[in-house]
Amino acid sequence: MKTSVIPVSAPTWFVVDASGKTLGRLAARIAHVLRGKHKPEFSPHQLCGDHVIVLNVVNIAAHPKKMRGKTYVRHSGYLGHIRTKTLEQMLAEKPEEVMLKAVYGMLPRNRLRPQMLKRLHILKGAEHHYAPQKPVPLPTTVL
Repeated sequence: MKTSVIPVSAPTWFVVDASGKTLGRLAARIAHVLRGKHKPEFSPHQLCGDHVIVLNVVNIAAHPKKMRGKTYVRHSGYLGHIRTKTLEQMLAEKPEEVMLKAVYGMLPRNRLRPQMLKRLHILKGAEHHYAPQKPVPLPTTVL
């Protein structure tokens, strides 16, 4: 059986300001764009998503109960070496890691996931050096 392969268009660049936005809702929109599901030529086996620049990750909004209750766990493999941090601690130390883990969990578990994550650019501040790519604001109608 023959399958058709639709040619992929050049990726566009989107910029998102994360200040005051909820972590999960924003991560879902970003994963949607990275995967390319907003395009008519979407194909699950091709890399057809766009680049996304996320600004002001430090100012992500979350409920105070979630700030204290959500934990990030890592383990070295040795007995007793489990480490946990709350969302509040992670935002203070590594805010980019919080957004990266949220988007990482929303992408499909296949060989394209690392390539999709290379198109995600997370920055703490409001300024970026991607002006030559001419990024446009991410429309709210994407998801």
